[in-house]
Amino acid sequence: MTMPAGSSGGFCRFRIDLAYDGTDFAGWAKQPGLRTVQGDLLEALSTIFGPSVDGFGMRVAGRTDAGVHAGYQVCHVDITSEQMGRLGRATFSAARLDGLLREDIAIHRILPAPAGFDARFSAIGRTYHYGISDASCRPNPRQSRYVLSVAANLDTKLMALAGASLTGLRDFGAFCKPREGATTIRELRSLDVEREPDGRILVTLSADAFCHNMVRSIVGALIAVGAGKLSIEELADITKKARRSSRFKVVDPRGLSLDGVEYPTDDRLAAQAEKAKNLRSNEDISV
Repeated sequence: MTMPAGSSGGFCRFRIDLAYDGTDFAGWAKQPGLRTVQGDLLEALSTIFGPSVDGFGMRVAGRTDAGVHAGYQVCHVDITSEQMGRLGRATFSAARLDGLLREDIAIHRILPAPAGFDARFSAIGRTYHYGISDASCRPNPRQSRYVLSVAANLDTKLMALAGASLTGLRDFGAFCKPREGATTIRELRSLDVEREPDGRILVTLSADAFCHNMVRSIVGALIAVGAGKLSIEELADITKKARRSSRFKVVDPRGLSLDGVEYPTDDRLAAQAEKAKNLRSNEDISV
């Protein structure tokens, strides 16, 4: 069987673009005894290609937590020539994989990946949205799975100013759950806070990458500012210290959705993947 473009070392790497409602999932990553997005995908892939000892080498652009949604997520899988042979005359298509999944996961497209593509390490940017319903917003039960309800009346102008003060390349240790061997230095490229026509507050955050709990912690801080419980100056001081604070909460995951993943041009995919594997340090931050 002739392997399609993207073949390397006896396997073909495929890029899978997908979306999911995270409400009923215990996050992205496969976990024993729990339903996860990766677990459902691996089960469907095993139906098509047979069992895989390494989970088809699957890697994802952003490992979402329990309850977090994705309007646009990207992962890759490596399929061997033997596994491809199980297809016969059929093709590995989005429709075929989607037909083996429940309705809360949707496969948008499946394409042979360009040389050097890595769903996680080749990415140069991610965009998240977080939805909030405050006291000035008329309750909408149809949004209850996707919007955080807050009893206070939030000042979106203060929230926007606070968000703008957080942008740039810095240590986000005040907003991240530490992980051994990982850095909390990120470049937050933009943070916007807007009141939607229906009264909801939409927070949009774009960065090169996000560390664990970073988005939900930042939103918690913005809510504290908008409710008058935390000043922008106090937030700046907490941010500078780069240590976790009890002045704001890590908010519920229901309002959070990964809605964008950016990649460089094909000729820069491999170089970006190698660059992303290098840990940043405080020396990388301009003072």
